[in-house]
Amino acid sequence: MHVVIMGCGRLGSTLAQNLDRRGHSVAVIDQNADAFRRLPAEFSGTTVTGIGFDRDVLREAGIERADAFAAVSSGDNSNIISARLARETYGVSRVIARIYDARRALVYERLGIPTVATIRWAADRMMKQLVPEGTVEVFRDPTSVISIVEVPLHSDWVGKTIKSLEESTGARVAYLMRFGMSMLGTPSTTIQDGDQICMLVTDDTVADVLDVAAGAEKEGH
Repeated sequence: MHVVIMGCGRLGSTLAQNLDRRGHSVAVIDQNADAFRRLPAEFSGTTVTGIGFDRDVLREAGIERADAFAAVSSGDNSNIISARLARETYGVSRVIARIYDARRALVYERLGIPTVATIRWAADRMMKQLVPEGTVEVFRDPTSVISIVEVPLHSDWVGKTIKSLEESTGARVAYLMRFGMSMLGTPSTTIQDGDQICMLVTDDTVADVLDVAAGAEKEGH
């Protein structure tokens, strides 16, 4: 596949290297030619100096045949303008933009452009480390909407099924750890003593999920 990356900072250059090593065709755009020094000597992709939302620059980078486009410059406005051009003008199917302003990120998500709101994501990650509040978070998606948390279970859940746990909490089990090994459970998987259960939650639902899991299973499930 051909991928166009706008921005050759630390993120853009890392993406370009990883994609190039995997055998993909890569073109990197940056208005500062010195930025391309971040790319290794063995980089086999194309570099284009110019503004990332200039149509001539985009065409030189191969936007018309691109399968994916990543806007990861240091400017929110530049990223979203170029991302919308890639999606709406050139019909690129996979487009993502890095956005620092979380409020803007929500607006652009509604326009159908996936975003990575870096400040919100980093702040949330740091808050979880500084003030864990008893919750062990093992993953948070880049938009900071969905997380996977380890859910302590009441002993009464031992011998019950994952299906009953999901029905009672209203959340899905992402995976479980058993004897130090991760495994994907099924609805009929029986919870054993010592299992570590990790569930998919949102910030709005995590408290209720933890409360239900910490209590005995309700009758009827």
